[in-house]
Amino acid sequence: MSSIGFPELIVILLVALIVFGPKRLPEVGRSIGKGMREFRRATTELKDEFERDLDEEPTNRAPSGVGPPPGQDGAEPSDDQVPAVPPPKAE
Repeated sequence: MSSIGFPELIVILLVALIVFGPKRLPEVGRSIGKGMREFRRATTELKDEFERDLDEEPTNRAPSGVGPPPGQDGAEPSDDQVPAVPPPKAE
């Protein structure tokens, strides 16, 4: 899909001129411009905040000497950590 070309832009402006009239058209244009500017500013701030959060180190780390819970450190669990599974019931 292509962008809006010059002929399409002329048609849009003529329709806007007919709908809003020559006196209100500049006001409508300013309002739309302010809204777009505010939306762009808000999205830029949100994007920057996400990037800052991703770049920062997490500050709520566990104290040194405290490891992950058993079985979550990537190693195989030992025999005393493996839960016993009851045999299936015979029907």
